[in-house]
Amino acid sequence: MKYKNKKGEHIEIIKCPVCKKENDTLYLLFDDFYYVKCRTCGLIFQKVRPLFDSLKSRYSLKYFFYELKNKENFFNLMKLTLNDIKFEKSLIKQFPPPVKFLDIGCATGMLLNYVKKLNLQPFGVEICKPSVDYARKNFKVKVFDKSLEKVKFPDNYFEFIHLSHVIEHVPEPVNFVKEIYRILKPYGYIIITTPRVDSFQAKLFGKNWRSYHRDHIFIFSKDTLIKILSMAGFKIKKVISWGGVPKGYTSNFIKSIIDKTVKFFNKGDVICILGKKE
Repeated sequence: MKYKNKKGEHIEIIKCPVCKKENDTLYLLFDDFYYVKCRTCGLIFQKVRPLFDSLKSRYSLKYFFYELKNKENFFNLMKLTLNDIKFEKSLIKQFPPPVKFLDIGCATGMLLNYVKKLNLQPFGVEICKPSVDYARKNFKVKVFDKSLEKVKFPDNYFEFIHLSHVIEHVPEPVNFVKEIYRILKPYGYIIITTPRVDSFQAKLFGKNWRSYHRDHIFIFSKDTLIKILSMAGFKIKKVISWGGVPKGYTSNFIKSIIDKTVKFFNKGDVICILGKKE
């Protein structure tokens, strides 16, 4: 018998995908979803969640318009992240051409267009079909309109794999990261960005923190994200974070001080980890 949530989506009940144990406690309760926290490894996740087909249906035309409206802002944030890890100044130069770059959850393809201008070979994966069509039409980039596992890239294929605000949406994050490890070349890099629960902003806003969202079926801390990457075999090379308080919460002057402080102490509510396949 299949059960449905309040949105009419078919649901499943899961155990912790990291430690594979039924050892969790209620963390936060919302109107139509809730989070538990694993007592063993600390992972925060939606224990009752939609099946993949229902999750996938959320990323349709409405989601495309959201991506389209925010495409410049999202691109600029990703570019800042790449600058922080010295992507163009240092990382690219470690590999002889051709250098292949995969963006998972590439949305409208703006980042792929950027790396194409850096003479990298861009590839994208995106389950929102209208976004795929937009990227193909406007930037002439190769984008697959299916999940990563279904593309079946060859072993040891990419020098760089990037994903920004994706892994919190993925049903099986451990297997997902293992697949990324498989298709990366030896000494290749994963660049992964996601909301961070052990942050100043998350603690300040509590249940009203911006990243507690029904589409975010996992919420990671620095430790749980590093654990998943390490389980796949990655060596952690750099950890950065940013995001102190949202715009409009306080004056621009105070916001600037808070944002710089949390970035300096690495307590921002968005985290990026650079991992390497060695």
